[in-house]
Amino acid sequence: MTTTRAGGRHGKPWRAAGAAVVVALALAGAGMIGVAMQDSPAPRPPQPLAQAGPEVSASTGTDADLADGGASEGAAPAGLARSAPTTIEIPRIGVNAKIMSLGTNPDGTVQVPPLDQADQAGWYEPGASPGETGNAVIVGHVDSAKLGPAVFFDLGSLTPGDTITVRRVDGQPATFRVDSVKSYPKASFPTELVYGPSDRPGLRVVTCGGDFDPTAKTYLNNVIVFASLTK
Repeated sequence: MTTTRAGGRHGKPWRAAGAAVVVALALAGAGMIGVAMQDSPAPRPPQPLAQAGPEVSASTGTDADLADGGASEGAAPAGLARSAPTTIEIPRIGVNAKIMSLGTNPDGTVQVPPLDQADQAGWYEPGASPGETGNAVIVGHVDSAKLGPAVFFDLGSLTPGDTITVRRVDGQPATFRVDSVKSYPKASFPTELVYGPSDRPGLRVVTCGGDFDPTAKTYLNNVIVFASLTK
């Protein structure tokens, strides 16, 4: 899948745009959907309690800072030096998975983990590394026809205060606290909140969710976890 258009059977692709390689997921978050050649997913993945409102545009903070007032107050921890991630651990939902590095395809679409490796997550390498100042983005499948429930099947059940730890090549782990978990219709994907700039070390973990459309063989939403570095 790293050499083909992200999205494939899932419809419109993710496409990088501009010098900052901002990824327009609004039309394409489907790159992380599994259930190929299947009429419906079983069972249905957990969904976040919070349903997202209109996109908020900002250069700092998280969706929770801006919409919910739920992010932690006070000075943010200093960002770590850049270092590639190796694994992601989310104790609340039993995730301990390897992370592969992802970039963009020659046509500008964003690479996604191959469906036969749906038990692994992927880091968007052109962006910040986890722990570095900025928004680091980790994506993963919710399920796949071959493997069934995938790495982020239970992502939607996370709640504010849960922790996520990303292990890094330099041996210095980055631990994040979940600020909010929301489900966005793919046509309203908050591109700037996920891929846009930030003056704080943040993490966005993205998968698919919402209702499953058996005709299009796609989920209708993206589930996004917004998290802030704690140490």
